[in-house]
Amino acid sequence: MTSPAPGSSSTRVRFAPSPTGMFHVGGARSALFNWAVAKQQGGTFVLRIEDTDASRNQPEWVDGILSAMEALGIRKDDPAFEGPYYQSENAGIQKDAAQRLFTEGKAYYCDCTRDALIARTGNQQTGYDGFCRDRGLEYAEGRALRFRTPDEGETQVVDLIRGTPTFPNANLEDFVIARGNGSPVFLLANVVDDIDENITLVMRAEEHLPNTPKQQLLWEALGHTPPQWAHMPVIVNEKRQKLSKRRDKVALEDYLAEGILPDAMVNYLMLLGWAPGNDEEILPFDELVRRFRVEDINSSSAFFDVKKLTAFNGEYIRALSVEDFAAACAPWLRAPAAPWAPDQFDQKVFDAVAPLAHSRVALLSEITNNVDFLFLDAPIIDEDSWNKAMKTGAAGLLTDVRAALADVAWEAEALKDTVTTVGEAHGMKLGKAQAPVRVAVTGRRIGLPLFESLEVLGRERTLVRIDAALARLVQAATPSDAEVPATAE
Repeated sequence: MTSPAPGSSSTRVRFAPSPTGMFHVGGARSALFNWAVAKQQGGTFVLRIEDTDASRNQPEWVDGILSAMEALGIRKDDPAFEGPYYQSENAGIQKDAAQRLFTEGKAYYCDCTRDALIARTGNQQTGYDGFCRDRGLEYAEGRALRFRTPDEGETQVVDLIRGTPTFPNANLEDFVIARGNGSPVFLLANVVDDIDENITLVMRAEEHLPNTPKQQLLWEALGHTPPQWAHMPVIVNEKRQKLSKRRDKVALEDYLAEGILPDAMVNYLMLLGWAPGNDEEILPFDELVRRFRVEDINSSSAFFDVKKLTAFNGEYIRALSVEDFAAACAPWLRAPAAPWAPDQFDQKVFDAVAPLAHSRVALLSEITNNVDFLFLDAPIIDEDSWNKAMKTGAAGLLTDVRAALADVAWEAEALKDTVTTVGEAHGMKLGKAQAPVRVAVTGRRIGLPLFESLEVLGRERTLVRIDAALARLVQAATPSDAEVPATAE
């Protein structure tokens, strides 16, 4: 444990994830809010890995936590960062704290089973009835250690977000602080670690609020002033259900993998339950930190709006230079899962269309579908696009476009004029006339600007694709052998 450096802020916050799975966006929001407080106040952000659940913890999940936090800008080499500490390494002082509470009469051993409790009370839903409070039991294998809660009065929690929630002590059962094998449970371990790490503000999800009066009593019983508390609102989906990894996409890694820029994700997460004011939303992290106030966090649930996040991301993509945008697309362009072979990808060709794609994609992963026609021998035909574009008259239009494109100057403006002229001859405005051409050449009805794309693709490849589309249209119009009526003899 490192003491605060002389002259530094005494504010110490912590983020305490369990390494049991992918990095949840709710955890990412908690980490960022705590990081913002530490950075704003010149304090310290403590990372504590709560790794005492040996059956679920995996070392790779710790690496995932660290890499996800680094993607969010929470880096180990920052002076405000401290840790990571591991809860398992504090087992000794946690057990010492439990023994001290027992020695001072603030906790007692209990050998009651759940069945015995139900038999005494006749109620399967009842909490613990304090049966062992005055039995004077000593430690023995299988006996849990329970904290002796006050019988009267109330415990008031001062919460920077929720005001002063008050809990009647009569409603707080004598809760377990150490298991029958002597190992401390979460409630005690959490408090002991926070005391050991000099935590001054505990800012966490509201689901922990019911634990807070118990932990506050433990802080006081161990002779320490409780920290400030701040319980952040739950994050919900569009149905206002709490985000669930069984039902919703909640892993930060999944959003980054589909092309959400880290800066966009940080900006969006900082606005889940808090607003910087003046109706501003797209702001750099340093400015968000400057304006951040824990007291201004809304206590109501925060809606994780994927559409809004995607819109944010589009704004951040458009703020990139074309060169930086092209570099950001590289992992998708050169991924093993790309629909083209590595030797088919041409960086110069992509660089030529990157300015066209820059203003159109909202997720970096969308770049693949926007440019695949440039690197494949034949376009991937989207059947829905084909059916909508290749209506009656499409074959005639494509035939005339193909003839006109055979010797026109191969530049975007001339190509546009050509298709416009042919379309007018067929009674079509440009919007309708270019649809069959686009699908024939790119495979889709929506994509990059058509004529600039044709210029990059080149005359020969464009004409070959129009020929292939015409052949398919002819084949579709010709009855199969099974459909030809038998000739009468």
